[in-house]
Amino acid sequence: MSQIAQLSEAEIEERFHIAGSRPIAFLLAGFARDSETFSVQCGTEGHGLLTTLLAAQAEKDLLVFDCSGSEQSNRQLLRSEHNVFVGRPGGIHVQFTTGQAREVVFGGSRAFAVRLPEFVVRRQRRDYFRIEAPRVRPLQFFGRLPDGGLLNVPIHDISVAGIGVAAPVLPDSLVPGLFLDRCHFSLPEDEHDLVFRATVRHVTERDERSGKRWWCVGLQFGELAGSAEARIQRYITQIERERHDLA
Repeated sequence: MSQIAQLSEAEIEERFHIAGSRPIAFLLAGFARDSETFSVQCGTEGHGLLTTLLAAQAEKDLLVFDCSGSEQSNRQLLRSEHNVFVGRPGGIHVQFTTGQAREVVFGGSRAFAVRLPEFVVRRQRRDYFRIEAPRVRPLQFFGRLPDGGLLNVPIHDISVAGIGVAAPVLPDSLVPGLFLDRCHFSLPEDEHDLVFRATVRHVTERDERSGKRWWCVGLQFGELAGSAEARIQRYITQIERERHDLA
């Protein structure tokens, strides 16, 4: 069993924290289509098994996964009220926790089902320093959706690997894995826009104390020139210096 499977979500250094039934179901359904293997730690006694995700359905709040070849492991899983799933799709650690499983029939075969997890933790391949972007006169992101619509939203945070944008309304097509072409935004005092292709990496629902709801959408840069990375790094350094001077 992987060492990360022995940790709770709170103990894992989070890189991507995906919440919301629709984004979670979309992500896990993709793992099911790719027949990704996950280990499952059952309870606190160290029992575990290997499984393959079969389906994830947001409308039914349901995750279906395959049984083990060991009946003893299957019985231990059915008794467990706390199950930690850990996988490495694409070489990236993915972890989530579910409640107790029940036995179902899926595609004519025996399987297990649980409610969708409250959130899924994904860990990036590399570490990048990320800062929250200024809220006064925020940076504005522009991108094209698959239907041709324009996405124009403020940037919430930024690193040399990507940005997080704040979307007050979430378009139906904006889901993890989506590619966005002709994306651009400008940095203060920069003569030229940063132009790139982006991949949606996570969509996380947020609630403010006022009760206002919004979505943080994580975008990974694609084929960003080295000079563009240097411009972003200079901007991050400048913001950090200004905030340090005000502290």
